Amino acid sequence: MKIKIAISAAVFGVLGLSAQQTVTRPAITPAPAPPAAQAPAAAAASTGPAASSPVVDSKTYVIGPEDMIQVTVWKEPSISGSFPVRPDGMISLSLIGDMMAAGLTPTDLSTAVATKLQKFLTDPNVTVTVLSVHPKQIFLMGEIAHVGGITLVPGMTPLQAIATGGGLSAYANAKRVYILRTTQGKQQKIPFDYKKAIKDGSSQGITVLPGDTIVIP
Repeated sequence: MKIKIAISAAVFGVLGLSAQQTVTRPAITPAPAPPAAQAPAAAAASTGPAASSPVVDSKTYVIGPEDMIQVTVWKEPSISGSFPVRPDGMISLSLIGDMMAAGLTPTDLSTAVATKLQKFLTDPNVTVTVLSVHPKQIFLMGEIAHVGGITLVPGMTPLQAIATGGGLSAYANAKRVYILRTTQGKQQKIPFDYKKAIKDGSSQGITVLPGDTIVIP
């Protein structure tokens, strides 16, 4: 009987020790993910198509062929959308059909679209936004250092364009410079006095537009 009691006490002692070790064993918790792992996602969220959108003045920027524009007609999603300006300068809109966009500012085009939509809608509210800008060129010919096309910078004056082309040659007639401009199929000749521009810095009210040709006789 004493032997059985001794064995039982030994067994319970071992079990008690085992239970005590199980209870006192420290809990292992998984390490949190490092914050750096989330950095790429946050960086990606901060960038997007809007970051590459051009910044243009809707009152002065002149839309040109191969630009991409957004036409938004308030409460008329079926008419609204993004439209490429075709090489002929036209865009195609629902209800209206083809209309000229090249040569107009976004503000002017908004007014033109709204005017055409008045046949179908009451007081249409139209906004035109430039989504992407296609590089535009003007052309220099005659007595100038570098004949040919140059990239047009918005707001460029004839004097700046001539300077970009390397300036006039020694044989140029600086008082008879002129600009050839085609608007809706009609060509006009705009005189520009280079000597006067050099003297007083005046642009003579002329801003160079896409497709212009500056001729230096």
